[in-house]
Amino acid sequence: MDTIVDFLINFSGPTPYLIIFGVLLLCGLGLPVPEDITLFIGGILAYYGLCDLTTMILVCLAGVLLGDSIMFWLGERYGRQLTRKWFFRKMLPEDRLDSVRERFARWGNKVIFIARFMPGLRAPIFFSAGTFHLPFSVFFFYDGLAALLSVPAIVGCIYYFGDQLEKVIRIIKKMEHGIILTVALVVLAMVIKWYWTHRKLRNEKVSQARESS
Repeated sequence: MDTIVDFLINFSGPTPYLIIFGVLLLCGLGLPVPEDITLFIGGILAYYGLCDLTTMILVCLAGVLLGDSIMFWLGERYGRQLTRKWFFRKMLPEDRLDSVRERFARWGNKVIFIARFMPGLRAPIFFSAGTFHLPFSVFFFYDGLAALLSVPAIVGCIYYFGDQLEKVIRIIKKMEHGIILTVALVVLAMVIKWYWTHRKLRNEKVSQARESS
């Protein structure tokens, strides 16, 4: 986290906003980067004073909703034929799209709202909503409602509780060496136990072989 902040602190003006916006836009298009982590970083940037909190929230909302809308449009415009392309076939495999169909059948349009909290199925659900030719107004209502709840909550929480986050990070850094040492000792103990057990069994087999001979 410090590395990311150190990297972004070298930029000024709108650049940090543009980076966060671009990553969130790509997340909506299936980039295998957790969207929540990007929002987390946005909150950190606001906490350190590199960005304005309100502006960051608006930028994050714009990136999230635009990325989701593009995925919806791709489904509406090109449908399942797009999944025959190598890139989209990897991102939207048939089994995942079939799973999305089942969720639409079970929950209806509310699945779009739920998708905001289902990272692995978010892009397939939005793409499928487009292939079903769901009205964009309906899609945007559910997706926008979920984004209005999740985006300000994540960015705002990181901003307001950033001091606690710093304490947690410091504690983790102090514990890192202790954790590594503990793991090493556990592994060493397991190796020693295996060695003595193996040696004992081998000695027993040798003794049995001598007795039988």
